Amino acid sequence: MVEIKTEHEVRAMRAAGGVVAAALAAARSAAAIGVSLRELDEAAASVIRSAGATPAFLGYRPNWAPSPFPGVVCASINDAVVHGIPSDYRLGNGDLVSLDCGAFLDGWCGDAAVSFVVGEADPEDLRLIADTEAALARGVEAASVGNRIGDIADAIGTFVRSRGWGLLADHGGHGIGRAMHEDPDVPNEGRPNRGLKLRPGMVLAIEPMLIRGGTDDYRHDPDGWTLRTLDGSRAAHSEHTVAITERGPEVLTVV
Repeated sequence: MVEIKTEHEVRAMRAAGGVVAAALAAARSAAAIGVSLRELDEAAASVIRSAGATPAFLGYRPNWAPSPFPGVVCASINDAVVHGIPSDYRLGNGDLVSLDCGAFLDGWCGDAAVSFVVGEADPEDLRLIADTEAALARGVEAASVGNRIGDIADAIGTFVRSRGWGLLADHGGHGIGRAMHEDPDVPNEGRPNRGLKLRPGMVLAIEPMLIRGGTDDYRHDPDGWTLRTLDGSRAAHSEHTVAITERGPEVLTVV
């Protein structure tokens, strides 16, 4: 069932989204050659704690997961697309980093992700990241009253395929509110004018996940969480929590 939020509830979600944005900014600022993924996780955790919020990922265990997630952020490096576990791995020159973070504040959740390169960047990695952000922007733009879920999916997928990238199979965005994952599913590829009609008060997490090699396939690491590209290609992930309003789509995960 899709929950419609009041304007007051959307404001509360904006506050939660601001915490997430600040946590991601802190983790990104801490990222440098030689810094461990655990240190990035702690940078985000410190911001969340200071805001009086609660990490959404820490201890989260969906029905497919072998164990509760052990980190505050998902830290996915190079060919890891999503759900990477923060570890003692130390960042190297040219690593492509994708950080995903969620937090609850006063019972409401925000969820966002960002990708970047540490040190000297491969130009193709920069192009991949830029197109991931552009795909997200197109999805957000399509999240307008009267459009349908398929319009968001089509806006993302058509752009991504035109640029020659792969899209992570079986994964996409979702509704969000008092729970991190709510109805509806928000695919990253689909047909326009199909699916649920968008109404004011719906809040969606929109999150394209692009793969550099052009494939959509993935595999799970032995940890049961980390998803890696099947051919070892690098990947990027970008996400925002977005409210559907009469004034147009409103991104909530900003400082």
